[in-house]
Amino acid sequence: MKIGFIGLGKMGYQIVKKLSEAGHEMVVLDVDSTAVEKAVQSGAKAATSRQELVTMLGENPVIWLMIPSNFTSDEIDAFLPLLPEGALLIDGGNTNFNETMSHAEKLAAQNIDMMDVGTSGGVMGLSNGFSLMVGGSRANYERMIPAFDILAAPKGAHAYMGESGRGHFVKMVHNGIEYGVMQAMAEGYQLLKEGPMEGLDMEKIAEVWQHGSIVESTLNKLMVEIYQENPSLEGVDGYVADSGEGRWTLDSARKSNVKMPVLEDALKVRFDSQNGEVSYATQILAALRNKFGGHSINKS
Repeated sequence: MKIGFIGLGKMGYQIVKKLSEAGHEMVVLDVDSTAVEKAVQSGAKAATSRQELVTMLGENPVIWLMIPSNFTSDEIDAFLPLLPEGALLIDGGNTNFNETMSHAEKLAAQNIDMMDVGTSGGVMGLSNGFSLMVGGSRANYERMIPAFDILAAPKGAHAYMGESGRGHFVKMVHNGIEYGVMQAMAEGYQLLKEGPMEGLDMEKIAEVWQHGSIVESTLNKLMVEIYQENPSLEGVDGYVADSGEGRWTLDSARKSNVKMPVLEDALKVRFDSQNGEVSYATQILAALRNKFGGHSINKS
């Protein structure tokens, strides 16, 4: 399968590499020439412009966007005059599901299909496989199953969520849950560190919890790695950014009259950290975000 790919960040590159190595013909475009060269070394072909990328894909082109949500609308607008009828545009980023539905309507007016693919797995997706939550038409989902199967292997999964917007909605709620779980974990480890029992071995605790305990998880496995690599969290100032997904989740909950106090409190901690209110818990949050997503460990 030929797939055009825009956005060779930490997850985007891994998707391209995984598909290229499985025999799919990937055509990439990115503003970072170093990232493009790295993708080419993994088997992809490079395009120098959007028009060239569309031309290289031939009839019924498939183009996958893996870019920050604040650039998605502009990128879609740039591709609109270039895409032929029957093209398929995939948004694998963390776009607000309301915007996704608007994008799908705009593209449909020109007989161009769209899929939203909520993508989880972080920088471990290359080895572990990704979790893919797919919105759009079922026919396009089934068309893309060969690629999705590759991306999910060996331990991931993919599933069809329904019409446009549903993939991004499900991924948004996933990230909202993630905020709360991370916050609970960070608070617990802070109490271990600063509570009445001094001198506890944090790495040993994280390791034993990762073997058969109820809190065994991907996030706790990352805590083991964090303590192995940086036991004192040196250089982590505790500033915790937010991608917007948590805020969108809370906004959707309020509109649906669903209470989410855990997420509300988790968001407040992040916002407070951005205003200088940091702690051992926010250091852990920042370290975790860096571990699974490659996000900056500090404000700068």
